[in-house]
Amino acid sequence: MSKYYLNYLDELESEAIFVLREVWAQFENPVILFSGGKDSILVTHLAKKAFFPAKIPFALMHVDTGHNFPETIQFRDDIVKDLGLKLLVGSVQASIDNGRVAEERGKNATRNALQTTTLLDAIETHIIDCAIGGGRRDEEKARAKERFFSHRDDFGQWDPKNQRAELWNIFNGKHFQGEHFRAFPISNWTEMDVWNYINRENIAIPSLYFAHERQVVKRDGTWIPFSEFLVLEDHEEVLTKKIRFRTLGDITITGGEESEADTLEKITAEVSGMRNTERGNRSDDKRSESAMEDRKRQGYF
Repeated sequence: MSKYYLNYLDELESEAIFVLREVWAQFENPVILFSGGKDSILVTHLAKKAFFPAKIPFALMHVDTGHNFPETIQFRDDIVKDLGLKLLVGSVQASIDNGRVAEERGKNATRNALQTTTLLDAIETHIIDCAIGGGRRDEEKARAKERFFSHRDDFGQWDPKNQRAELWNIFNGKHFQGEHFRAFPISNWTEMDVWNYINRENIAIPSLYFAHERQVVKRDGTWIPFSEFLVLEDHEEVLTKKIRFRTLGDITITGGEESEADTLEKITAEVSGMRNTERGNRSDDKRSESAMEDRKRQGYF
């Protein structure tokens, strides 16, 4: 009797597709949270596979901080056009203009924390009952606590002690009016898994992930991209370095690393030898030991 074996990437792919199909089966109006980063691109690619030959049944939702990399916004618009998807945009600038949130001030000011209010407002406005994200358990200790189906209360808040059991791949998406879920199909993937899969599937990603020359400023041990939003101190100098980014976010908080990895094969080889986490260069995660968990409790991604 012949036996059928899947390699580890096929197993991860199969698991993620199962979760995506469960989301579509259990919720009325789910969306994919799309940042233009590799993880949300991967989730979109998996959704394309999960429902092929039909079109992806989810809209994409992007929380626009107004401080994005231009390359990320262009990539977002291109993928929406290519796949024929609906794009929902929540604007942090609109939240500021409407008095929903207050702009941070100072050298290390960022709009990252302001995204929470904008996201929750967008979820309420569009009556979203499940937002699918690209979070992975290996990224950060707070994300390691997440289930595939992550329950959020009627304030959009996450309580790690009040989550549903997920035994035998049985997911419970039942919720009261006003509550919603976040779903994380690639929870069990590692950064290395993501790059190996992107390499295998030849998935298009923004040029920011490849080594390229860019104007940067050395701050807090990392290379922060120089932009109109960056407030320089007297001792700081703008230099041109060949760098790449391991993770993408607000341009004011995303740190790059000097690198020569300008192909998928070189990136995969480089990541295999790294010992620091990919979010180690995100200044928003350095504000406190529990920075990520605090934001998640408030309703962050």
